[in-house]
Amino acid sequence: MALAEIKQGSSLREQVSEEEWGLRVDLAAAFRLVAHFGWDDLIFTHMSVRVPGPENHFLINPFGLMFEEITASSLVKIGLDGLPVMETKSMVNPAGFTIHSAIHTAREDAHCVIHLHTDQGLAVSAQKEGLMPLTQTALTLMEDLSYHDYCGIALDPGEKESIVADLGEKNLMILRNHGTLTVGSEVGQAFLRMYFLERACTAQTLALGGNAELNIPSDAARANTANQAKGFLFGPVAQLGWGALMRKAERLDPSFKE
Repeated sequence: MALAEIKQGSSLREQVSEEEWGLRVDLAAAFRLVAHFGWDDLIFTHMSVRVPGPENHFLINPFGLMFEEITASSLVKIGLDGLPVMETKSMVNPAGFTIHSAIHTAREDAHCVIHLHTDQGLAVSAQKEGLMPLTQTALTLMEDLSYHDYCGIALDPGEKESIVADLGEKNLMILRNHGTLTVGSEVGQAFLRMYFLERACTAQTLALGGNAELNIPSDAARANTANQAKGFLFGPVAQLGWGALMRKAERLDPSFKE
């Protein structure tokens, strides 16, 4: 694949479409917000967003940058072969490529993919029962949550098939003994899904450590909550929530837009 050359004397923003630049800004903001919430794992997790067009390119973080350092311009555009499509000195995490390329290839609707290794997400991923119906937050997610058994560090291209099969048509996944993953039609939707999944995992680890008998909502309450969340929580509410988060990212440090 021939690399697109960066024109001397012009910024990256001038060389990509307005739509791509908007996605770069959204994804860079998501990285800064992950760092702000303390969800980052040095340089070792990854998020991606598909670039519009028939080429099946997507943007992903450069391997080696802390999430608090990532900007719209620093994101790497790669193809489904894992190779960059614009000149860059950066490489991408090979495990990240395995996971993200598998999902972007199989799920046309999965424009954004977020994968994290938080303390709470790792703790729940190690619990045999997985996410439990302990909180309203968990109940809004459980019908849309899948699981993927641990196979080792995701460096084997052969694992792509099982990742895709396990995710199916769902939008959230717990990778057992590994971490959490969400997808969305937009960066904001995937981020809000991750926000609620991480909140549910945090509440579960606290509840299980409280040395008190747990209250489990009735089957009727569980079904009602799942039904109420459909088409609402991650539709218009996600848009409102992402708008608020973008404003927060601006207040924290607007350099993500560079």
